[in-house]
Amino acid sequence: MVAAAALLAASASAADAPKTERAWLPDLGDGTYRNPVLAGDYSDPDAIRVGDAYYLVSSSFTNVPGLPILKSTDLVNWTIIGHALTAITPQAHHATPRRGGGVWAPAIRHRNGEFLIYYPDPDFGVFLVKAKDPAGPWSKPVLVDDRRGVIDPAPFWDDDGRGWLVTAFARSRAGFANVITARRLNKAGDQAIGEAITLVEGDKQPKVATSRGPFPWMTTEGPKLYKRDGWYYLFVPSGSVKGGWQGVFRSRRLEGPYEGRNVLDQGATEVNGPHQGAWVTTPTGEDWFLHFQDADSYGRRVWLQPMAWKDGWPIIGEDKDGDGIGQPVLVHRKPASKSSSPRLAPQDSDDFDGALSLAWQWNANPANDWADLKAAPGKLRLKSISSPENLWETGALLTQKLPAERFTATTKLDFAPKAVGERAGLVVFGADYAWIGLQNTANGPALVRVDRTGADKFQPERVEVIEAKAPTAVWLRMTAEPVVVADPPPDFSPYWPSMLRSMHAKVTLSYSTDGKTFTSVGAPFVSRPGRWVGSQVGIFAQAPAGTASNSSTRIGWTDFDGFWVTP
Repeated sequence: MVAAAALLAASASAADAPKTERAWLPDLGDGTYRNPVLAGDYSDPDAIRVGDAYYLVSSSFTNVPGLPILKSTDLVNWTIIGHALTAITPQAHHATPRRGGGVWAPAIRHRNGEFLIYYPDPDFGVFLVKAKDPAGPWSKPVLVDDRRGVIDPAPFWDDDGRGWLVTAFARSRAGFANVITARRLNKAGDQAIGEAITLVEGDKQPKVATSRGPFPWMTTEGPKLYKRDGWYYLFVPSGSVKGGWQGVFRSRRLEGPYEGRNVLDQGATEVNGPHQGAWVTTPTGEDWFLHFQDADSYGRRVWLQPMAWKDGWPIIGEDKDGDGIGQPVLVHRKPASKSSSPRLAPQDSDDFDGALSLAWQWNANPANDWADLKAAPGKLRLKSISSPENLWETGALLTQKLPAERFTATTKLDFAPKAVGERAGLVVFGADYAWIGLQNTANGPALVRVDRTGADKFQPERVEVIEAKAPTAVWLRMTAEPVVVADPPPDFSPYWPSMLRSMHAKVTLSYSTDGKTFTSVGAPFVSRPGRWVGSQVGIFAQAPAGTASNSSTRIGWTDFDGFWVTP
């Protein structure tokens, strides 16, 4: 297991260097930026500044390696520098995809020369990992708080040196939610001690003013505790993930009582549910806020907002009417920075020239023989892993986040099956998924397109045979563009009008036998996100469940010769 994960955690190679042509670049090159600054699904972001550099971490759920670490020198241009988890703990439990489980919203801090990340697994508790270098290596996870259902941990050290762990709760595990508590940390910060104290109960708060009128505090979670000018500020998103707002509570005492208000919501924009993130201050003293926006199949994208203070309260974004409630900016001047940064976006394309791009993640803890970069130099060999036909249950998917609303992903594969039923291809994956590639039949390889609507409900797949007798080498391509669809009202009220629509990727699947002329296959596929994550794009090789795979002479493989992402 460690070997395959280590491939993904290895230092970036030359193939990971920024490409001259990218699907999304937030830096406009004229001193301004456009949101989102991270177009991929970097859910539940938290960020800090250490010196002149910024470091961001996000949740990773069932994907491995987990806890991606991104670095920037200006809060706009980001690149992946590593991952804090090579495997999810407990490893045996996460050897199969735990859709919706695994690594939820983390918090990153720098203290006494060490980087610390506290992250929750709602089924097991809160864990801590440490590193001297944010690029790694990171320590093995230590269980800090074993209460089931505790989520969104954020550590806070007060002026007297005492540490606290602030958390929220997942109703699905804890039996309740909408409550923020704090529990003492021991001196080492690796153990929560004593009884928790309640800081905020959303159900007991008066309704809050929003740009859509008064709303009750609901789904109040994602807490981050800060201190400024003698005030304790508890940043908490509320109102649901896709709708809602960024709330802030303040008190003169850590224990409370706290008074709250809404400091950022959708306003007159199309940016639904702008919330949960991190307050950072630049070396020049500017305040900024990084938050996510749920963009459905495109995941929870990260936006950067200016942040100002008025009468002891933060205002995030632009407050055009002066009511203290900001709204997101689309284009804005960049944060002041001591040095210039090249225009960057997180890695995507990969030439497979010795180390896998840091963009790649498996869908569960990998075994050590799933991937091989040495068997065929310049290519990635994926073993045909014996797994269920429904990819929703398959961990041996090598995927990455959708890099932008519009993009094209292309790969070439060389198919070397040894058993009937082996399959390999290029996939756009979520609760609905589709892939194009080769499947071995009794008569040899066939070129196929496979669609499965309702994979999470275990609905059957639909197979279209494109060529019954296909070559073993083929180029595959997917081209995506956004499409907006209508959604039914949520099962609660009041709600935000933006919750009545969602954005998905309309994907055209095509193939080529010469790498030059591509032929599209069937109608475009419309994506659906996974559980708490956006759709993903990637590659795989598999054999039918139950196929003997304990010997290389009994099972085949597929060599992938590059994975290229273009606008």
